[in-house]
Amino acid sequence: MRTTAVFMLAGAFLVGCPKSEEAQTKSGAEQGSAPTQEEQVSEGKTRAPDRYTVELDTTKGAIVIDVHREWAPHGADRFYELVQNGYFTDVAFFRVIGGFMAQVGISGDPALNAQWRQKTIPDDPVKASNTRGTVTFATSGPDSRTTQFFINFADNSRLDDMGFAPFGKVQDMAPVDALYDGYGEGAPRGRGPSQPLIQSQGNTYLRESFPKLDYIKSAKILE
Repeated sequence: MRTTAVFMLAGAFLVGCPKSEEAQTKSGAEQGSAPTQEEQVSEGKTRAPDRYTVELDTTKGAIVIDVHREWAPHGADRFYELVQNGYFTDVAFFRVIGGFMAQVGISGDPALNAQWRQKTIPDDPVKASNTRGTVTFATSGPDSRTTQFFINFADNSRLDDMGFAPFGKVQDMAPVDALYDGYGEGAPRGRGPSQPLIQSQGNTYLRESFPKLDYIKSAKILE
């Protein structure tokens, strides 16, 4: 049964520190930092439709996301570009924290990670709140978003003031709620997957060390 912990902000997100662990959240002995990613640089240019729907075919079933470009234009454009380019094929939900969020978006192919590592997008103003079911890009600081996103399990509206701008919302949370969350936080804070090692070793590392992780098998635009 999934823990429904309430996460409270215990620190401020440090601007300009890509690998900062300053944005901490905790509930008793359980801790979870804001969804961050490695430092990366550049800008995407694909323009998405004002509204579109994406289906993620996952190991727990179909996760369907309605994207609203007016919520976060740069985020919606990048998500559309990634789906259209087949980026989300065999990609792990590498950080799933019950009561908080499920994070995904580092490719299982190290060569593809190297290709996208520098392709950042500008920040979007936060127009929608990080409520349950909303979908938001991870960030490591100003204008640093690339390929990683997360799905909120709960009302994480505290992330709004930290610059996390939702761009879509999941239609049915049942498959998201079923994602394996036994590994928790990644190294060095916890025993879960290390982002740098996923970047450099891809799914070889994940499948050998974290065999219970769930994956996006493929993604497509429905409309």
